[in-house]
Amino acid sequence: MLLLALDTATPAVTVALHDGHDVVASSSQVDARRHGELLLPAIDRVLVEAGLRLDAVTGIVVGVGPGPYTGLRVGLMTADAFGLALGVPVHGVCTLDGLARAADLEGPFVVATDARRKEVYWARYADSRTRLTEPAVDRPADIAGQVAGLPAVGAGALLYPDTFPKAHEPEHVSAAALARLAAERLAAGEELPAPRPLYLRRPDAQVPKNYKVVTPK
Repeated sequence: MLLLALDTATPAVTVALHDGHDVVASSSQVDARRHGELLLPAIDRVLVEAGLRLDAVTGIVVGVGPGPYTGLRVGLMTADAFGLALGVPVHGVCTLDGLARAADLEGPFVVATDARRKEVYWARYADSRTRLTEPAVDRPADIAGQVAGLPAVGAGALLYPDTFPKAHEPEHVSAAALARLAAERLAAGEELPAPRPLYLRRPDAQVPKNYKVVTPK
């Protein structure tokens, strides 16, 4: 097994290789505006670090969000393209699950990433491998009662200490954690879903009202 994992659902552009036993190379850069520019060089970098060729990859793992539309689709389209080119399966994993795996907490806790617009993408977890609720997007104040007293990880939790007073790192997802989680699930015989983006709201870019289509006569 050689899994190539990547995620662009948060400001982090993160890539890792997992050989079925552990992560053999990884790269993470935080830049919310350069996902498309940074992702392919990061993939090349981890392959060089591991001393492996792209055609050695047996599967792709990609974070499916939730996340902003533009950043998220960079990772998803890249994963699909690599899967088709290499003829290997592409597995989707919730980005929040990757953050939970990296947190490695034993008791109940919350993962929250920054959804902008003064909102967070979030979910509750029983432990680092078990999600209790479906991912959602809400204003922190509106979910205060549901997360009260729970530890929290992620950039969204760190941004709103009034709602998440027990927030701590990791701030962003790492592809290394995503790869470990996927490898564990595959080894246990689980069938990982095909990558389908978790878009929990419409994209920021909208067609202007009263837009007129101009066609030639």
